[in-house]
Amino acid sequence: MKINRITKRIAVAALAVGALAFATSSSALNAYPPLRTGANSDVKATPAPGKAKAGSKLSSADKTFMMNAAKGGMMEVEMGKMAAQNGQSADVKKFGNRMVTDHSKANNELMTLAKEDGVSLPGAKSAGKWKSDKDYMNDMVKDHEKDLAEFQKEAQNGTDPDVKAFAAKGAKMVSTHLKIAQETQAKLK
Repeated sequence: MKINRITKRIAVAALAVGALAFATSSSALNAYPPLRTGANSDVKATPAPGKAKAGSKLSSADKTFMMNAAKGGMMEVEMGKMAAQNGQSADVKKFGNRMVTDHSKANNELMTLAKEDGVSLPGAKSAGKWKSDKDYMNDMVKDHEKDLAEFQKEAQNGTDPDVKAFAAKGAKMVSTHLKIAQETQAKLK
C-alpha cells in the first residue's frame, strides 16, 4: 500500500517535471528559433503575436490618426461613464453607456493594431467634471462631427490597409453615434 502511494507520487512528480521541461523548451524555441540553413526555404517568416509587422512603416498621417483616435476614444469612454452616473435624462445615461461599450471595443481593436505596428498610444486622461446633460450632448455632437470627418479622411487616404479598415469601420460607428447624439440633444431642448 505504502509503496503504491510512493509510486503514484513519483509518477505525478515525473509528469510535472516533464510538463515543465516541455513548456520551457517550447517557449525557448519561440524566443530563439532555429537558424535558417536553407533546409526550410519554403517556410515564410511571420511576426510573432504582439510584435510589430515585418517592414511595417506607417505614414505620419496614419500614426497621427491612430494617436488622435486613441485619445478621443478614451475620452469618450471616460465621459460616457460620467454621463451614465451623473446624467439626469434616461436617454443621456443610455447614450453614455453606449459610448463606454462601443468605444471600449474600438479602443481595444486600436490598441491591438498599434501593438502590431509598433505604435505607442497615449494613456487615458480624466474627463473633467460633469456640467449638465445639455452640455454633454452638445459636446458629443461637436466631437462626433469632427471625429467622423477624421475617420472618413483616414478611410479614404490612409496608406496602411489595416488602419484604413479600422477607420472605415470606425466611421460607421461614429456616424451612428452622431445620429443618436443629435436625436438625444434635440430631446433636451
